[in-house]
This record gives sequence, structure tokens and C-alpha cells, in this order.
Amino acid sequence: MVEPSVLQGTLGFFSRLGMFDVVLPFILVFTMVYAILEKTKIYGMEKITDSNGKTMEYTRKNLNSMTAFVVAFFVVASSRIVAIINTTLQHVVLLLVLIICFMLLVGAMHTGKDPYEVTGRWRTMFMIIIFIAIIFIFLNAIGVLSRWWDYLMRHWSSNAVAGIGLIVLILIFMIYVTNEKKPGKAESKEG
Repeated sequence: MVEPSVLQGTLGFFSRLGMFDVVLPFILVFTMVYAILEKTKIYGMEKITDSNGKTMEYTRKNLNSMTAFVVAFFVVASSRIVAIINTTLQHVVLLLVLIICFMLLVGAMHTGKDPYEVTGRWRTMFMIIIFIAIIFIFLNAIGVLSRWWDYLMRHWSSNAVAGIGLIVLILIFMIYVTNEKKPGKAESKEG
């Protein structure tokens, strides 16, 4: 039998201590809420005059930090929300690793003569795919996706699902075919 390493023992100790279920989600939520409050300046600005008579405006950091602190405690108090955060972040990081692996494979086929950028329609398409993937990750984390799938498997025959899929494909094809190109939007190549 393989003995666990010191690092595995340390991570197990942190897990029993509540590091992954309390401390890290608390720090994450506190940081995000505090950053949003600082950026949006919901509580307004505070004017402070220094010894030279110069007036400076600062955000109300005390109110922002207390609000972020309370919100983070409310989130940590709900084990269901913490479980959703943990599941969602695990899958989002996995998606990020897959995107980076895809970019490495695409980059391996690049000649390197000119800078490689994903622009235009490809960039929009990748952003839409990533957005849809994040929505599915969140729906899976809250348990909705598995309920939908179970409902489909119990109540719909394979003919009905295939029929709906065919209708969706026909609609996508019709939208693609009828999409008109705007006359003034042609791209010109500069030499």
C-alpha cells in the first residue's frame, strides 16, 4: 500500500479544517463583492482634505468592506451555495485548461511568419461557445441539467427528440442561407 505524501496529508488537514468549504469561498466572495463595490461606488465618495488644504475623493472603503464581509458570511453559511461555487469553479478551470490545450494545438500548426490572432467571426463564435459552456456548467452545478436530461429520457421517444433536432437544424440552415451580406461591409485587404 502506498503511503500518502506529506502534501496529501496537509491538504487533508486543510479539508478537515474547513479551508475549502469555508475559508477559500469566503475570501473569493469577499474579494469579488468588494471589488464590485469599489468599482461601482454605490455608497458614494468621501471627501478628505489633507494638511495642505487639498481635497481628495476616496471610496467609502469601510462600508464597502463591511458589506462584502456580510455577503461573504451569508454565502459561506449556505453549504448549498458553497457546493455550487466549488463545482462551478472546478468545471470552469477545466474548460480553461481545455481552451489552452486547443490554442497550443492550433499554435503548433501556425507558421510563425505573421502574428496569429483569432478575430472576426471566429472570435465571436468561440466567445459564444464558451458562454454556452459556462451556462451548461452552472446548470449542471445547481442540478437542473441532470433533471432536464432525466425528463427527456423518461418522457420523450427517440423519434420525438430526432424530430426536434431536425427542425432546429433546418432553422439554423434557413437562417444561414437567408442571412444577407451588407454591401458596405466588404473587407479590403491591404498589401
